[in-house]
Amino acid sequence: MEECISVFDMLKIGVGPSSSHTLGPWRAAERFLAELKSENLFSQITRIKVDLYGSLSLTGKGHATDLAVMLGLSGQDPEYIPINDIAGIIKTIEETNTLVLGNEITIPFFFLQDIIFNKEFLPFHANGLKFTAYAKDDSKYESVFYSIGGGFVVKEERENAKIKSEIKCAFPFTIQNAAELLEYTITQNKTISEIVYENEKSMRSEEFINNELMRIWDTMLECMYIGCHSEGILPGGLNVRRRAFDMHQNLIGLSNYNSPQTWLEEIRKTEVKFRQILKWVSCFALAVNEVNAALGRVVTAPTNGSAGVIPAVLMYYLVIENHDAGEKEIKQFLMVAGEIGSIFKKGSTISAAMGGCQAEIGVSSSMAAAALCELMGGTPAQVLMAAEIAMEHHLGLTCDPIGGLVQIPCIERNTMGAIKAINAAELALETDSKNAKVPLDKVIDTMWQTAKDMNSKYKETSEGGLAIAVNMADC
Repeated sequence: MEECISVFDMLKIGVGPSSSHTLGPWRAAERFLAELKSENLFSQITRIKVDLYGSLSLTGKGHATDLAVMLGLSGQDPEYIPINDIAGIIKTIEETNTLVLGNEITIPFFFLQDIIFNKEFLPFHANGLKFTAYAKDDSKYESVFYSIGGGFVVKEERENAKIKSEIKCAFPFTIQNAAELLEYTITQNKTISEIVYENEKSMRSEEFINNELMRIWDTMLECMYIGCHSEGILPGGLNVRRRAFDMHQNLIGLSNYNSPQTWLEEIRKTEVKFRQILKWVSCFALAVNEVNAALGRVVTAPTNGSAGVIPAVLMYYLVIENHDAGEKEIKQFLMVAGEIGSIFKKGSTISAAMGGCQAEIGVSSSMAAAALCELMGGTPAQVLMAAEIAMEHHLGLTCDPIGGLVQIPCIERNTMGAIKAINAAELALETDSKNAKVPLDKVIDTMWQTAKDMNSKYKETSEGGLAIAVNMADC
């Protein structure tokens, strides 16, 4: 059965620092509350316990997994919660040892005891968590979830497989791999973004699609704006200084603007010298991931840890390549990026806990390269080639965050992924697709084989690489 993944599944609005370790557990907590209500148990609950396993446990503190679980159990929505409210909600839970379950009933909650970090791994996926609810009659209800990357959450393998077998994809163009996507563009004489738009229209109104794509872009733009105008030290103990603020000040100088939209127009009017292009792209990517590291609101693209690549490359197109571009090009870019990301998810993984950072920065760079290539006039074959080139040069990239924080080397890696995406798009545009030696599907398969061969120390466990070579004290 072919999997039906929407652009809006791949590009989700949420809170940082991690889609798999923050957004996923948050969504799992929400789903657990829904289960309790569906089982008519919610009003009887007197206590909740949460067990974190594998990568969620090993790097959970640095990724704010425990905070995300508490916020989810409190009934808060990561897409809409006021960012400034987060600290207060957490502080109240910690100081009162109580939690307002689902924002409805108050129960005792001792976060140091009721959230348990278990280093062992559950067999289905590296990111497992179990919720246990205790009722007034001393009975208990348990449910296990897996955060599989990009904010996606599934249940046990057998149950999930059963559900998938019962659901038929409603898309008119069902796409499992890049070869099928390319074939549709040929037989339908459409671009990749046009194929994606037809699929989305089969599920949603055109008004919703257009509005939602622009809401995603507005969130990306606001995130870059906030990052470029925030200075200081990032939380977490590594004492990482924000760099986007100083870089932005040096690039833009004295300018007048008062909103993200007018800021974008101001940058477009700035005369950008050749050697400044890389600085601007790096600044945009840094800005996003500094906001992400500070528990700010970002768009998973396809994950929080790689959230800076796609906005940075789209901004590059808007401020460097095409000053006349507007909503049409923005929506086109996001649809292509989302489709490429979905193909990677179907054929490999977008979880660093399963595949290392090639699954995050590598995939985001491929998504951005493909989207940029189409906007710059590339054929569908060249668009897929751009995605292939970007991933080819991220194969084997490890995930070894220092202190389990999405800061070092994660923030800088977004700048590198963005630059590689632009380079990949340019290379594809200068290449006859008939001369391509490695199809995108082959690279995706190679990525998955590499992921399976990669030592678990380099899959978001903080047990190898930079995480061991450099400790918190060194920083």
